[in-house]
Amino acid sequence: MGATVQQGAPGAMCPAGRAGVSTVSGYGFFRYEGGDDFSSPAQTAAAAVDEEGRIAAWSPGAQLLLGYAPQEVVGREVAALLADGPSDLAPYSLARHSLARRQVWAGRVALRDRAGRLVQADLRACPLLDADGHTQWFVQALVPPESGNTVALALQHSLLQHPVPVQQAVETAVRYLPADPQAGVGGDWFDVIPLSGARVALVVGDVVGHGVHASAAMGRLRTAVRTLADVDLPPDELLAALDHLILDEWRDGLESGEIGATCLYAVYDPVTCRCSAASAGHPAPALVTPGGTTVFVDVEPGPPLGVGGVPFEAVDFPVTEGSLLVLYTDGLVEARDHDIRTGLDTLRRALARPGSSLESLCDGILRTLLPGPPGDDVALLTARTHALDASHVASWEIPPDPAAVADARRRATAQLTRWGLREAALSTTELIVSELVTNAIRHAHAPIGLRLIHDGTLICEVSDSSSTSPHPRRAHAFDEGGRGLFLVGTLCERWGTRHTPHGKTIWTEQPLAPHGTEQVSFAVDA
Repeated sequence: MGATVQQGAPGAMCPAGRAGVSTVSGYGFFRYEGGDDFSSPAQTAAAAVDEEGRIAAWSPGAQLLLGYAPQEVVGREVAALLADGPSDLAPYSLARHSLARRQVWAGRVALRDRAGRLVQADLRACPLLDADGHTQWFVQALVPPESGNTVALALQHSLLQHPVPVQQAVETAVRYLPADPQAGVGGDWFDVIPLSGARVALVVGDVVGHGVHASAAMGRLRTAVRTLADVDLPPDELLAALDHLILDEWRDGLESGEIGATCLYAVYDPVTCRCSAASAGHPAPALVTPGGTTVFVDVEPGPPLGVGGVPFEAVDFPVTEGSLLVLYTDGLVEARDHDIRTGLDTLRRALARPGSSLESLCDGILRTLLPGPPGDDVALLTARTHALDASHVASWEIPPDPAAVADARRRATAQLTRWGLREAALSTTELIVSELVTNAIRHAHAPIGLRLIHDGTLICEVSDSSSTSPHPRRAHAFDEGGRGLFLVGTLCERWGTRHTPHGKTIWTEQPLAPHGTEQVSFAVDA
């Protein structure tokens, strides 16, 4: 059977109905309330497609529906998943015409799964813009009722919802309720971003407006936040950089009304058990202690994004292991019939009711604060914190002497052996440690320190007091040096630099297990 495509209504939106959103492996998906609870990854199929027609993201549900793992399809032409000869079909041409005009499109298609079996599905494609102004498409698959499967396979609620790697810093649960049930998506977003040093960033944001236009602005902002988080900026500096980006877009001709947004960015460190947070006009997060006491963190609410000229301030506060951090948008606590103070008091009471899990806690919060349809988009992110005790951390001070490199390597190897990670201390790891410590001794300043952290991944931090960032270069054939960072970048999956108040951190990550189920991270800190 060949692929068939039916033209959908030009105004079709993605998706309809009142929906909540949860996550599986970092993906957001819609859960329709009052009907079936689509909370299993087997019941979600969503993908992101770039403007070249290549798959950019692949949800766990899409893998379960068609059998392809993300690494098998990301980067491939999406048309390759259609059954037979799509370019020769008139309905397919109609779909291409609609997509070329950047219009929401819906229609019936025939797909082939990994085993070659035919899968009939109703597709909906919604256009969103990334930070560079390029169109990316969110595609949701709905298996039609006549196929014998009534599972709702829905659109991911944001442009850049990526799988979150396994990490030990926090356990999270999220919810998303759009104010516009017909659009099914709005301008609020949440994110959980693993950072170097076992830390994690927790983000919530709120773009003014609803529907696809707010979603497009949200996608651009979320792309920017992830990019800046990858640079490892502190919360206040990240918001300042994000603010500058919005002002630049406005100066380049984007109407200022198209982006009016608030954002809260927090970073939790499970080693020090401290959190740093900054706000751009966003409500303060709630901190619930293990004993059940709820306080709203005294974070200075700076101006909303896009105002410019006013610095943001970060607050640093201790977080007891097992505490709960609750981030949310104002749609949760504000309504026409009460002000935000009343909403915060209600939220405090809802958090005082212990739940059997974070998922049930999120459901209880929504039932308590939103007995009816929300008047504004709502995003809710809850995170229970975990700590890394002394048995998972080892640190040493390294003398600024080239002879200390061998000793640092031996100490790292011995510690990995005590942790049962002997294989991780073999040639590749020893080479990476040697190169990073050598660079710190040769090109930076004392004090230099080595710290190892084991939490299912191995993190190695070597600290120096220089703020100069290293740059890899390609050495010429007869050069006797200059290959260190090039080799490190080749051997590792990724590496980067983060700056601290006293210097910098160079970090790398490499897999420990053959299938990448464990990772090693090395960092040179300052």
